[in-house]
Amino acid sequence: MKSLFLSTFCLFSALCVGAQTLAPFDRSHLATFGLNSPADTTLRYTPEVASTNTAIEQPLFPTLANMVPYRIPAIAVTPKGRLIAVIDYRPCGADIGFGRVDLRYRLSNDNGGTWTPQYVLAQGDGVQGSRKCGYGDAAIVADRKSNEVVVVCVTGNTVYGHATTTRQNPNRVAVLHSADGGRTWSRPAEITESIYGLFDQSQLGPVQSLFFGSGRICQSSRIKVGKYYRLYAALCARPGGNRVVYSDDFGRTWRSLGTIHTSPAPKGDEPKVEELPNGDVVLSSRAYGGRFFNVFHYMSHKNATGTWDAEAVHSAEVAGGVKALQNSTNGEILIVPAVERATGKKLPLALQSVPLGPGRANVGVYYKPLHTDKDYATGKDFAQNWSGPFQVSTNLSAYSTMVQQQDGRIAFFYEEETYGKGLSYTNMYRPLTLEQITGGKFAPISTQKANKKRVANR
Repeated sequence: MKSLFLSTFCLFSALCVGAQTLAPFDRSHLATFGLNSPADTTLRYTPEVASTNTAIEQPLFPTLANMVPYRIPAIAVTPKGRLIAVIDYRPCGADIGFGRVDLRYRLSNDNGGTWTPQYVLAQGDGVQGSRKCGYGDAAIVADRKSNEVVVVCVTGNTVYGHATTTRQNPNRVAVLHSADGGRTWSRPAEITESIYGLFDQSQLGPVQSLFFGSGRICQSSRIKVGKYYRLYAALCARPGGNRVVYSDDFGRTWRSLGTIHTSPAPKGDEPKVEELPNGDVVLSSRAYGGRFFNVFHYMSHKNATGTWDAEAVHSAEVAGGVKALQNSTNGEILIVPAVERATGKKLPLALQSVPLGPGRANVGVYYKPLHTDKDYATGKDFAQNWSGPFQVSTNLSAYSTMVQQQDGRIAFFYEEETYGKGLSYTNMYRPLTLEQITGGKFAPISTQKANKKRVANR
């Protein structure tokens, strides 16, 4: 267990290192995009050029004794390689609905080697009954071709799943946009009715309570409609279970993926989605003891028509499935290009993070090479034959998320207990190689390309 002194020292060291490389931020473009600057008027940022600095595990947002807790990690990477780490800052000490919650963020331009100090993304007013009482549970994605970034979050003063939270008094949904790679952000804009309204005519009944699954929003690498590649996000919803939505205008409007009359995981909790190699979409949803998996099969990519498998499959009920012993918590699904070192074959490699247990402890990563279409033809096929896991944490630990950095490593962002027992999580950044995760069996095929790009940008 990490000591309080160690966490404090690491944070101080990280901020000092970052401060040595910070450069003034040009605020002149803000009016052009109608953006507001962050609350800290002394804001500084690292240069655009990535360094060769070797990143190590860092406590990006430490929760110390008798201090305001941080929770719910989210992370994205821009086309220029900038990492954007977003977190809940919880003066109320609990989830959205119980009082003030803020969103805060830090940036890194050198593959996680150094980070800016933290800045306010959205600040709750803490007023009971206010739609601006809190902002939390962020889901984030950076556009693969532009400087745009979008965050979707929960806002307001209602509690998910509580009897007082209804269609007439729902968990509210807000969206924030950045036009400059996460440097500055728009003010939160509420999109509550447009999301709930998608399901008002569902045969399952109107959704009474929902939020976007926190962490990483998926962006397609194959399907582009107009200016943007398609986005996918999964909803935790009651009643009726998980729903999946997509956006072809980078989060400005959303539609249901598949019919509104069924749920891809009726018993699923906090969900994530990822694009499969053939363009189909896999749902990975929080479940006690493992994950629920289901696959959406496209009939038309352009028109977004298709169907989900008839039922979701629990990973602990199939051979070689992802397991989370005596545990149910959020995790992340990610598929990256890789090379099998024994054969030299290039193939997609699926990664699934989850606390290995027992309980909320020992966060780790399972992996699965997708050799053929059969490995992901259905949710049951995808749920089987995972390898590992690689154990990231040896401590009490909970939520996790991940993206692939420009240097080919996996930016792993997760909650780890700082002191005692309870919800005193420090949100840790740790860069992982595919070699580490897979015991040397797989390597990123992007590493050589990324290294060349870094050298060229010096």
